Amino acid sequence: MTPKAVQIAGVKYQIVESKDLMIDSEVYGQVTYHNNRILIDGSLEVQRKESVFVHEMFHAIMFEAGYDEQDEDMVRRVSNVLYQVLKDNNFEFEADTAEG
Repeated sequence: MTPKAVQIAGVKYQIVESKDLMIDSEVYGQVTYHNNRILIDGSLEVQRKESVFVHEMFHAIMFEAGYDEQDEDMVRRVSNVLYQVLKDNNFEFEADTAEG
């Protein structure tokens, strides 16, 4: 299940499902940096939506890290492995709110 939003380097990206993204743009997902949105085609099955979310999130991570030009093949390969790592492991990082 994809989240409704994700924080990346202090920037909150909204996750939005689009009914006709594949029809209109011929892509499963898209990140728009000017309005901090990750768009995912809503007609995809759950696992594909999750995979596409991780792919687009990785684009946003690279952008926020200063990589304006990105190699799509590299993003695809790394995001596929990242998706599998996230699925295979139960990471539960808690924010430390204690001071001092």
